[in-house]
Amino acid sequence: MVLMWTAMQVTDEVNWTASDFVFATVVFYGALGAYELLAARAPGNTASRAGFGVGIAASVLLVWGNGALGITDTEADGAYIVVLAVGVVGALIARFRPGGMALAMLAMAVAMALVSGIALAAGMVGPNNSVFQILGITGFYAALFAGSAMLFREAARAGAERGAA
Repeated sequence: MVLMWTAMQVTDEVNWTASDFVFATVVFYGALGAYELLAARAPGNTASRAGFGVGIAASVLLVWGNGALGITDTEADGAYIVVLAVGVVGALIARFRPGGMALAMLAMAVAMALVSGIALAAGMVGPNNSVFQILGITGFYAALFAGSAMLFREAARAGAERGAA
């Protein structure tokens, strides 16, 4: 972090405060810790580990991108926390098992689309964004969460085949 802070002081384009660095540290180390606890140490197959990796990376990108730039560029950006809440609750209900995680990640993709759809229907589009841009950003995140769901579905299928053999 010290190296990052030193490098950022070279330009006036980036104006981070100490709280920005703390936030970045918590987000990135939190994501790495979550991956280590959930995927790297968990027994299972490569698809399950990749599902955790894609899901965690998509969540970090959502937090980072929405926090730094915003999606709708309005007060509706705060509603995207619902997407993360859906994922956390879904993962806890699934007890981090691949079949349940597939449903949790799919629910995150749907929640992403719903939050954006509601914001667009309410006319919450900031002056710097267009409907097309919001749909593109939403599609990007929804595709990442859906991709994670597909990886978990494959892991669940492979696990069922191993159990039947």
